[in-house]
Amino acid sequence: MKRAVLLQNRPGPGASADDRDTLVQAAVVRKALRTLGLDTASVPFTLNLPETASALRGAAPDVVFNLVEGGEGGGRCIHYAPALLEDMGLTFTGAGSSAMALSSNKLFAKAVLRAAGIPTPDWHALPGLGAPRAEAAGRYIVKSVWEHASIGLGDDAAPQVDCAGELCALLRARAPRMGGECFAERYVEGREFNVALLDGPDGPQVLPVAEMVFDGHWAEGTRVLGYAAKWEEGSQAYRATRRSFDFDQDGAQGGVPLAEALARAALACWHAFGLCGYARVDFRVGADGVPMVIDVNANPCLSPDGGFRAALRRAGLGFEEAVMRILQAGLSRPGFPLSRKAV
Repeated sequence: MKRAVLLQNRPGPGASADDRDTLVQAAVVRKALRTLGLDTASVPFTLNLPETASALRGAAPDVVFNLVEGGEGGGRCIHYAPALLEDMGLTFTGAGSSAMALSSNKLFAKAVLRAAGIPTPDWHALPGLGAPRAEAAGRYIVKSVWEHASIGLGDDAAPQVDCAGELCALLRARAPRMGGECFAERYVEGREFNVALLDGPDGPQVLPVAEMVFDGHWAEGTRVLGYAAKWEEGSQAYRATRRSFDFDQDGAQGGVPLAEALARAALACWHAFGLCGYARVDFRVGADGVPMVIDVNANPCLSPDGGFRAALRRAGLGFEEAVMRILQAGLSRPGFPLSRKAV
């Protein structure tokens, strides 16, 4: 029997809901791997990389299922896990270290998107706001550079500012709650969509497109999928936000159906970042109908109530099949020796 080792974070006492979700993911992936006939073991990821490497060698994996979402240093450490696995020459699932770093650092991601000609909202970071006559008036979402799971996004997620100085002060004030580093992205008033992708023998498959619907009355500038809407089940934001696969196709430019335009843009992101196994791309679509990429998620959440699993169900794909395809993509990753053991 082949052995799959789950490399994962181990949330400590008092961990937040998004951190505890790692344990849920590990449980469902472990069950799927066993259903597929693999022996399983788990190794905790820590920033003591020699210790983690020693534990991995002791577990003797044929393949490592990488579920690491950061480390003691937060989201800025998320690419350390695939970098370690690459350095050890181990076969593993999901994005490689370069793709993980480029997609997880949102400022790096913005640069990749612009270079590839993929639309993304304009943005400001503190250094650029110091330039003479920096134009900054408008409504912005202030985001963490490294942290995901909507960390730091509350009811005041998209404030209006009148000048560069005001935006500078806002960024400095919010940085502590966003992992110490943040930037401002132009708020796109409109609709929000998620597009999940799953690797396969013929390349990435675009799963059914989902729209995030903001029910009830949301004031201008508050239609944002913040932390409460994602994680706090008792909150009004959580209850007033839902996922829909049955949505109006109006909105795309040039007569292209909206779902088709979103799928094309998601595939462009996959290739621009060099993703592997599975991914999710998040969009906003304003009145002009242009899909604007607001986030590229390598190794997205695999929990039963997450968007990736919902897209699998909508596509009629079982979770075990998806896990097998993710494993196979890791095994066939370009650059690995042909002598790698197959699942």
